[in-house]
Amino acid sequence: MIDFKEEIAKTICNITNNEKEEIKGYIEVPKDTKNGDFAFPCFSLAKTLKKAPPIIANELKDKLEYDSNVIEKVEVIGGYLNFFVNKNILIKEVLEKVSKDEKITVGEGKTVLIDYSAPNIAKPFHIGHLRTTVIGGALYNVYQKLGYKVVGINYLGDYGTQFGKLIEGYKRWGSEYDLSENPIDKLAEIYKKINDLAEEDEETLEACRENFKLLENGDEYCVKLWNEFKDLSLKEFQKIYDLLGSKFDSWDGEAAMATRTDEVIDILTKTGKLVESEGARVIDLSDKGISTPCIVCKSNGSTIYATRDLAAILYRSRTYDYDKSLYVTSYEQNLHFKQIFEVAKLLGIDEKYTKGLEHVSYGMVRLPSGKMSTRKGNFVKIKDLLNDTIEEAKKIIEAKNPDLEDKEEVAKRVGVGAVIFNNLVTSRVKDEIFDINSMLNFQGETGPYIQYTYVRTNSILQKAGNVTNINDLNVEVLSDEYSQNVIKLLGNFEDILVQVTNKEEPSILAKYLIDLAKAFSSFYNENKIIGEEKTIQDARVFLTYCVGKTLKEGAKLLGMQMPDKM
Repeated sequence: MIDFKEEIAKTICNITNNEKEEIKGYIEVPKDTKNGDFAFPCFSLAKTLKKAPPIIANELKDKLEYDSNVIEKVEVIGGYLNFFVNKNILIKEVLEKVSKDEKITVGEGKTVLIDYSAPNIAKPFHIGHLRTTVIGGALYNVYQKLGYKVVGINYLGDYGTQFGKLIEGYKRWGSEYDLSENPIDKLAEIYKKINDLAEEDEETLEACRENFKLLENGDEYCVKLWNEFKDLSLKEFQKIYDLLGSKFDSWDGEAAMATRTDEVIDILTKTGKLVESEGARVIDLSDKGISTPCIVCKSNGSTIYATRDLAAILYRSRTYDYDKSLYVTSYEQNLHFKQIFEVAKLLGIDEKYTKGLEHVSYGMVRLPSGKMSTRKGNFVKIKDLLNDTIEEAKKIIEAKNPDLEDKEEVAKRVGVGAVIFNNLVTSRVKDEIFDINSMLNFQGETGPYIQYTYVRTNSILQKAGNVTNINDLNVEVLSDEYSQNVIKLLGNFEDILVQVTNKEEPSILAKYLIDLAKAFSSFYNENKIIGEEKTIQDARVFLTYCVGKTLKEGAKLLGMQMPDKM
């Protein structure tokens, strides 16, 4: 197989003496087919060559030597070198690559940690944890597809004074609650009840504090209750993770790091930078452009969330030889991560690990009304949200195709897919509006539209029967504009995945799938597929097969499952 980017990079390297991989990384696929099949932006060479990009482009064009059977012509447009390659070779190369599903090795030998989801034990899994779970899950899948070793970490909120309160509440009223059904809702009720009482009664608050001390010191009864609460929570969370297709390699939460905070404090103390401020112990970061100091110990000597995050960085740097360590949380924690990433540089760990720390922030999830509320509180539970969307999907499917088999399973895939896609199709830094009606629109830029297009490819393949061997295809019949637009997108799939990881932005893949679905719809509307002369039908059916395969793979990377029929 010919790697066109490789060939183009070689021709440029022979003149510029740049590293081939560096040049290859700059090569783009133009959106407009009039600008060729591949383009090299000469802006990347302007600094070193100290010339304007258009001048560099023209000079390179005059010196380029290439195989005219592979690269047919080169044009200069602005500061770009545009390469037009042999269409028949390109078509066959793209279709062969897609159909063979070759292993991608971009990230081979590299490790990425992704810290995401992180719900709070003994509390309902609410909508605030939806985007971290979905964005983190998509990044996990894409990095893995590119050949990276990926470690998904669910840094559970399983530590803090709230557990002292919950233990006290359970001591008082636990016998009144049956935790065999809806245990998390009931634990949340107990917590609210004891929290309200603790706000009014100092003795109750002191009892809660004492429980937490007992828990920290390993009291048998308190530890037993804490483990029960954790086990009940994880069982409930797993139901949601199963629906969303989420997977994790580590479930070490705050509690696992709490035992490691003494070492963090000791190291920071020895640097001389841990100073007292209003009774607390802090690190002054004003010289780093951060006006708010990082609190490491409270005035009563206890550690806080930041201390445990620092302990986690220290632990992970010793446990995993990572190249990147991503933290997928909302933009509300921007300051927190700026602080701990700077303080982490004082822990004496290899610079490689502190450089690899990255906060992947995202916007909030909002309802069309702007409010987050249910009849029971000021949050929306993910379980309710997913069930409501699945039910609405089922109504739409029953209206469209009342005789469809496995309607329940199809509705689940469409409903959950709609939620996932809606969370990923917009840039992660933007707030996301959760509107069931718009996300279930089969004609918009939605999950159901992607799924519907895939089902259409499936239907065509069933009617056509066997897909012809690629070596027997006459690819010349795929030279029309609509076929070319589809092929161009198919050939860009790997680059799209690399872009996702370069920017930690799953919306790049989601938007690509929309573009591919639209391009296929145009191809479908403009070209008769079944019933054409055999060589034409075979080629168009094979192209349809490659589209369906790519849509399914791309959706899977986002965490979506495709129905076979709708």
